[in-house]
Amino acid sequence: MRNFIKRALGLDKLEEEAKAARQYAEEMAAKMKETESKLVEATKPTKTPKEIATENKEPWVSVVETHVGKDNARNGFFELDWNEYFVLQLRADGYLGEDEEAVVDEWFTELCRNVAGEEGIDMTRRSSGSVTRTLRDDGKTEVS
Repeated sequence: MRNFIKRALGLDKLEEEAKAARQYAEEMAAKMKETESKLVEATKPTKTPKEIATENKEPWVSVVETHVGKDNARNGFFELDWNEYFVLQLRADGYLGEDEEAVVDEWFTELCRNVAGEEGIDMTRRSSGSVTRTLRDDGKTEVS
């Protein structure tokens, strides 16, 4: 009798439509949750090469920027960034210095001399000029 009344009033069709709507809403909610997960994963900040190397306890160094003097191209400097493991490697290879900056500076100076020597430039007759060190607001030392 109950089913007869439901059919007579069309309630059976409304129940089927409500069931289909609930199922559709559940599917859409699942898709939204999946999309949200993908969005969260995609917007996670990626690690820098320095962070990856440091996590892996590997030496890392990079030239951040090259600065050339506006009035004289002979004047300029390289801005370097490195991690603690790079400095440890340099110290193990015999580079000395009171702090990280001095160790890296010694390495970079020797590297530049070696490159010049490989190009046939006699570095024994060249003067190094003057070096100015400036401590920047961000804690880095600028050498020019």
